[in-house]
Amino acid sequence: MLHKDSYKQHISAQFNAELESVKNHLLEMGGLVEQQIGKAVESLLSRDSGLAEEVIAGDEQVNELEINIDEECSRILARRQPAASDLRLVLAISKVTTDLERIGDEASKIARQAVKAVEEGSSAGSSFVEIRHIGNHVSDMLRRSLDAFARLDVDMAVQTVIADREVDSEYASAMRSLVTFMMEDPRTIGPVLGQMWSLRSLERVGDHASNIAEHVIYLVRGLDVRHVEPDDLVAQVEEHP
Repeated sequence: MLHKDSYKQHISAQFNAELESVKNHLLEMGGLVEQQIGKAVESLLSRDSGLAEEVIAGDEQVNELEINIDEECSRILARRQPAASDLRLVLAISKVTTDLERIGDEASKIARQAVKAVEEGSSAGSSFVEIRHIGNHVSDMLRRSLDAFARLDVDMAVQTVIADREVDSEYASAMRSLVTFMMEDPRTIGPVLGQMWSLRSLERVGDHASNIAEHVIYLVRGLDVRHVEPDDLVAQVEEHP
């Protein structure tokens, strides 16, 4: 028969193992979503419909991981009734999972634009450089937000949130260029609209990466910064060590 203290230690060890397991599954999902975005952008730029189809098919695995992680979180909340920092961890994991699933959806949208471009026989087009650049930028944001989560690194999370402003600026500039391009040559309207949708998806990836970084700040500091302007973010975080 287990001694009372030994029993408590056993339960605590089980709980810690469950938390570590769901955290690892989240990071596994994050790695898969990173790959999905990279492949989607490459399929669009290289007009590789085979690679695009891989991305579209891979979204099912992303969705399965989301469901499994949600179930793990629900079991932990129901059985363990965690308090304080453990509760924040479970809630943060649940929220990050949602953002990762939506990033996976954006990757699928980009891949579908790649398939459509191949079917229509359109070339890479005028936004080749912008798609490559913004794609690299938001991929880096996603990677940094996941690293911040894994390391509980608030400084990295703050910098990731701030980086989203630059992505928004690059996106707006690219969209203005594409509108000008369509006005100068109406024959390009169809293909350029597809490129616009892809850029919009990439901009949304940046938003979700920023959301993940905000969840890290909440997890570590207990500070909700979802509606804080980037200029005020650093000051607020410093006020809540």
